[in-house]
Amino acid sequence: MSTKKMWGGRFAQGQDALVEAYTESVSFDRLLYRQDIAGSSAHARMLARQGILSGEEAETLCRGLQAILEEIEQDRFVWKPELEDVHMNIESRLTELVGDVGKKLHTGRSRNDQVALDFRLFVSDSVRNWSALLAALVRTLADRAQEHADTLMPGYTHLQPAQPVSLAQHLLAYAAMFRRDASRLADADRRIRICPLGAAALAGTTYPVDPHFVAGELDMYGVFSNSMDAVSDRDFVLESMFCASLVLLHLSRLCEDMVLWANPSFGYVRLPDAYATGSSIMPQKKNPDVAELMRGKSGRVYGALFGLMVTLKGLPMTYNRDLQEDKEPFFDLNDTVQMSLRLMSGMLSEIRFVPERMRAALDRGFLNATELADYLVGKKVPFREAHHLTGQAVAEAEARGIALEALSLEQLREICPLIEADVFSILDYEEAVRRRDSPGGTGPNSIRAQLAKLREWLGQGE
Repeated sequence: MSTKKMWGGRFAQGQDALVEAYTESVSFDRLLYRQDIAGSSAHARMLARQGILSGEEAETLCRGLQAILEEIEQDRFVWKPELEDVHMNIESRLTELVGDVGKKLHTGRSRNDQVALDFRLFVSDSVRNWSALLAALVRTLADRAQEHADTLMPGYTHLQPAQPVSLAQHLLAYAAMFRRDASRLADADRRIRICPLGAAALAGTTYPVDPHFVAGELDMYGVFSNSMDAVSDRDFVLESMFCASLVLLHLSRLCEDMVLWANPSFGYVRLPDAYATGSSIMPQKKNPDVAELMRGKSGRVYGALFGLMVTLKGLPMTYNRDLQEDKEPFFDLNDTVQMSLRLMSGMLSEIRFVPERMRAALDRGFLNATELADYLVGKKVPFREAHHLTGQAVAEAEARGIALEALSLEQLREICPLIEADVFSILDYEEAVRRRDSPGGTGPNSIRAQLAKLREWLGQGE
């Protein structure tokens, strides 16, 4: 049987060793030590400010907590599984360092609101880190887009060649996605970084605590409005996990493009050696394993989100020990998001695009067909008729095994006598891209405007 617990006053017998091993969380929640020490220090200062502790007692507690932080940072702290969690381990060590005054730190709070505070701070800190990494990725995409503003490639729908676009436009589409992700995270952070301290176990406390002071000390946006909700809410974890799921979804789509483009059948990119692997049997292989793994890890992140939703859906009010299951999946998800964003920024920085392969692909698939239809509309042909006539021209070119622009003027005029020699400038791919300068389009002025907005958002300017 285990030794006496800090909460074990009413228990005559120690805990079974298997139960202790099953219920302990210090093996993983020790990651919360910075947030726990910061929260406890703010709580001690608040207790002194409210006259619940003396200023000297609060100062002693804060010095002891700082000493513990240094012990942990220097890997000198001894974690004890029998003390169950990060909170009890730190409080126990604090009492060893400062004496009985350490036992006063828990005045006016419960582990229920304490863990809610610690985890809110940890999730918020993680979300802010994701936002910084997203900004770095958007900067990389903007840099590569600016570098390839004049590189043309096929744009696809249904993974079939559709219309010519610039490589910049394709890359900036992902920049737009990741910018939305950062915006979502900033919005979520205002709900995540809320102070629950003062809710105590579930009903509040009789001590004259000041949660607003603690919130200010910890750079939080506000305080709880209902003590029962404060200790049982895990929406903040779910919301952050949902935002992370969208980040991985967008990364996975980008990875899919990289996997396809690295295939010699496309040949649009050359993978950097540092972000690829070889085959144990086929010497010629250069596999996009980083992109494939990142694509696969999206499922791992979705699993964390749905797993916690299932855990929470049937819980009665208020705190239940099931809530201990919120941390391990989030810690794993946090590592996945951070590493994935760093790797994608690195891979995109070093990847080599192959403009000549992209340009050559424009000649396969009649990507300028829409230009011919629009040209005919300009000749007052109704669009549906223009669409039909252009389809005939495509069929004629396909039958001859040539590109649409390779048809002679006479052949085109047999399809529609309104076609004149100026059609060939319209069918030019560079001209097709230049003409699409509508807001958000692939035209050069639009690309410059998109980049300017991104630079402004990134705080770089032009």
